[in-house]
Amino acid sequence: MTLPVFLHDALAGSRVGDDVELSADEARHAAVKRIRVGEQVSLTDGVGTTALCTVTATTRPTVSLRVDEAATREPELPRVVVVQAIPKGDRGELAVEMLTEVGVDVIVPWAASRSVAVWRGDKHAKALARWRSTAREAAKQARRWWFPEVTEMVTTDAVVGLLADASVPVVLHEAASGPLADLPVPGRGEIVIVVGPEGGISDEELAAFATVGAEPVRLGSSVLRTSTAGVAATAALLARSRWR
Repeated sequence: MTLPVFLHDALAGSRVGDDVELSADEARHAAVKRIRVGEQVSLTDGVGTTALCTVTATTRPTVSLRVDEAATREPELPRVVVVQAIPKGDRGELAVEMLTEVGVDVIVPWAASRSVAVWRGDKHAKALARWRSTAREAAKQARRWWFPEVTEMVTTDAVVGLLADASVPVVLHEAASGPLADLPVPGRGEIVIVVGPEGGISDEELAAFATVGAEPVRLGSSVLRTSTAGVAATAALLARSRWR
């Protein structure tokens, strides 16, 4: 049976027999799941450490546990960054959920010139919080050792900088002549994938990306939605690197 997973941000250095506690949101989550004394659960800190634990007490608002096993893993390589143009409606959270499940390390919200949705003021803070919450819950569901980072929203100039520093810069565009499959995939370094909005990446943005050697590529003959293109590209590249 798959054990329930809870987030604990102070697991680093944990040893067998150590006592730990869940509090606040995670303890409430355990109560909703009716976790009882004697049950085993999995804890993760989202930065490489997980622990198998047994519940020793449930007294609101905390859950007490004993560490049975603990292990740490290094991040997988190559590192994958997806620059996701902000889509309309709830497609942003859908994209974040799937990108997290497939193994992306960093998700960068991008205010592209043709993005229909615009994050300003309170809307910016609320939308970013939803993206980060979605990534956290999807990472727990996927049993990830390292949770993805969801950065602050960036402008096109910042995207150019990310592409300039990438080992493999990828700009997805349906009109590109070259396929994604032709790109080399390193065993290390960083892959940066840029996904445009519903209206597509503008000529000015493509020109800016080209100044740092990031030429557009296509996934295939069909045009994917902005919420699914990054997932498909990531999977295609990881199948030639981490997943082999």
